Amino acid sequence: MTLHISPPVPVCTALNALTAAGYSAYIVGGCVRDALLGKSPHDWDCTTSARPEQVKACFPHHHVIETGMQHGTVTVVIDKMPIEITTYRIDGTYADHRRPDSVTFTDRLEDDLSRRDFTVNAMAYHPERGLIDCFSGEADLAAHVIRCVGDPAARFDEDGLRILRAMRFASVLDFAIAPETAQAIHNQKELLHAISVERIYAELNKLLCGAGAERVLTEFSDVLFTVLPELAPMLHFDQRNPHHDYDVYTHTLKALSAIPPEPVLRWAALLHDTGKPHTFTEDERGGHFYGHAAVSTEIAERSLRSLKPDRKTLDRVLLLVEQHDYVFNGTEKQLKKVVRKFGEEAAMQLLLLHKADVTAQAACHREERIAESDMLIGMLEKLFAENTCMTVKQLAVRGDDLLAAGVPRGRKIGETLEYLLDAVTEGRLENTRKALLAEAANHQA
Repeated sequence: MTLHISPPVPVCTALNALTAAGYSAYIVGGCVRDALLGKSPHDWDCTTSARPEQVKACFPHHHVIETGMQHGTVTVVIDKMPIEITTYRIDGTYADHRRPDSVTFTDRLEDDLSRRDFTVNAMAYHPERGLIDCFSGEADLAAHVIRCVGDPAARFDEDGLRILRAMRFASVLDFAIAPETAQAIHNQKELLHAISVERIYAELNKLLCGAGAERVLTEFSDVLFTVLPELAPMLHFDQRNPHHDYDVYTHTLKALSAIPPEPVLRWAALLHDTGKPHTFTEDERGGHFYGHAAVSTEIAERSLRSLKPDRKTLDRVLLLVEQHDYVFNGTEKQLKKVVRKFGEEAAMQLLLLHKADVTAQAACHREERIAESDMLIGMLEKLFAENTCMTVKQLAVRGDDLLAAGVPRGRKIGETLEYLLDAVTEGRLENTRKALLAEAANHQA
């Protein structure tokens, strides 16, 4: 970790303008954290002793947006880069456990840093003055620890979303959560009921895609179940099945960690077996979960709808959960049918979920089933690379071509295109304009 941070030129311009006017100014928060970790910050935020109106006066030749004047924040656009600049402040009470009822401006940087959530986010930096680290954030970065600034209970009581933010940072950065902070998370998880579901969904999206998601969701399962209670029955549910070494919840998290870190895939992995506790039966061969995919889909829909995701994400996750037990026979012919039925992207996602699922099953079959999954993925990638015709869009003719060839307008066009696609995917017909039009004519005769 290095103490030298090189902000972009527009950020330095902002700092220089404020200091030239007699104010102190620093970059602060996540950009300092990320820079110290050797990452490229997405946003560069500044904090200053200047009041909002004074900040505006420092940039007479730049576009200034009054982002939140009452909370001390303005955004200055320099060389097309928006830079958020906030006055040092002390927050008042948080009646709604989310935002301060009032703020008081202060001249002390230390006061401003003390109101922030975690030590790793409570550092400030100036190219000439160096790092200002009042709460040992640098040490916590080096130790890979997420720790609240000051009293964890007070920080979470101020803003309940910080509970999920702590878990999200621990997952994304793959850090541990300090014991006292972790205990406060468990103790105050009910504060999440006061937070908007949109904010909860945004945090969970990032948390699920983090490298430490399995570990964090294992340690804080009670917090996850606070916002998604439908998942609670999976915890410690013994599958009593020779194909599984883990209880349903552990299997779920291991599948989640085995799938690429994309929100749709991670949500599908998290929700794919939620129906198992509700469909369990047992006989002399062990435990069974007949029809669990359909029940999992119902639970997944309730769970996701409660968080108000976008429709595209909802529909795709539900499709993957519903089809996650699709039985593959290892043939190109079947893969073509899968692509035809679900589309190219969904077909590949289904194979990735299948691989993650078997990766989290019994060790005695794991290696063999992963190899089978890899073979299927490789086979589908080869079909894609060869631009193999698997959908109507890939046919060498369109509806207009069929109309011109005499196929009646209306439903008959679609039926003929599907007929031609059948012939092509089954290898009975070449995907050429000439061959397709000739077959269409024969089909009409």
